[in-house]
Formats: sequence, structure tokens, C-alpha cells
Amino acid sequence: MQRDIKPFFTDNYSIRDKKPLKEIEMLIEHLSPVSHILETNVRDSLSYSADKQKNCFLLHSGNVMLHRKIDGMVLNSESAPYVFGISTQYTDPDYLFIRIHEHSQVSVLPVELANQIVSANNLWRSLAQLLIYTATRVYDHCAKISALSSYEIICYQLYELMYETEEVRNNITVVSYVMNRTFLSRSTIMKILAQLKTGGYIAMEKGILKTINRIPSRY
Repeated sequence: MQRDIKPFFTDNYSIRDKKPLKEIEMLIEHLSPVSHILETNVRDSLSYSADKQKNCFLLHSGNVMLHRKIDGMVLNSESAPYVFGISTQYTDPDYLFIRIHEHSQVSVLPVELANQIVSANNLWRSLAQLLIYTATRVYDHCAKISALSSYEIICYQLYELMYETEEVRNNITVVSYVMNRTFLSRSTIMKILAQLKTGGYIAMEKGILKTINRIPSRY
């Protein structure tokens, strides 16, 4: 393993730091009064459609993950505050689903009603900021997962895991986290993680990621 020390994802990891919190909170403030609070438990799944109606979800607290239905792969994770459903209203509602990953408060309303409220209250700037952030997250994820080596994909996922909440990090092993988000084999993941741990680049306890030190840019 080469000791070329410049974490190659460091410069790109300002994306989550640029989350438009004020704009998202503005949307939630206007949408909440007409939404319905859901009683959710960890690992509950939420569908974007019900009774032929497309839904919009408001994440008030906690953390959820966006899964692809066909194979269950995790495409993204997001912490509160957030609004789901507006950016995907033209996609097949059976293609994706949301899974509660820690104790969370979620409310729901029809997407059509959410659109009407955005228009009536001139919330286009707030909506645009949400959509730009969402598109940037998706693009960043797809670009790194599709064009990188196995080593680089794993390093990217390690940094993604460190950006999760403490509750999420303490309740999932690194191997499971990476396997849920990539097509890499368990043996490949474990081999690279073992070498990173031996080299002192990461610290794990019972498979749980504790810290990331300076990871080599090349393997």
C-alpha cells in the first residue's frame, strides 16, 4: 500500500456542508400545517405512492435512507431537515422507497398539494435550492461509484459513513454499509478494510468505524 498521503475525497466533501438548511426549513414551515405526522419505527419503509396518490415526505428529525426497490441498494441517505418526493414526482413511484434508519419524525402530504403551496407562497427559490442540492448529491454519488476502482469506492463510502449521524454509525458495520451501496463483494471489502486498519489509516471496533486518519490516495 503506497503512502501517498492526500485524501483524494477531502476537497469534495463540502457537499453536505452546503446543504441549504434555511431554504429547506422554509419549505417545511409552509408544508407542515397541511401534512400528517406518521408513526414510524426504525427500519419501517415509506412508499412514494398510496392509493394512486404520489406523496411528499417531510423529515423533521432523524435519518432515513433512499433505496432502489428492484434490489434494495441504498442510493442515498439524508438527515433532517429534508423534503422527499418533490424532486422525484415524475419518476415511477414504485422505483424507490424510503427506510427509517434511526428514530425519526416524518410527516406526509400529497405532492400535488405541496406544489400548490410552493406556488401560492412563491417558494421557488427555496425549492430550487433543495433541487440543486439533491441533484448535486445524486451526481456526486453516481460519478464516484461508477468510475472508480474498488479501493476508491470503499474509501468514498468510508467518508460517507463518517458523515452519518453517530446513531447510524454505531449501528451498522462498515462491511454492511459498503455492501448495501455498491456491487462489491464481501471478500473485496474486507480485504481492503483489513489493510487500511493494519496501516493505521482507519480505526474500527467490532466492525464499527470509529475514526478515519489520512487515507492513501492510491492502493
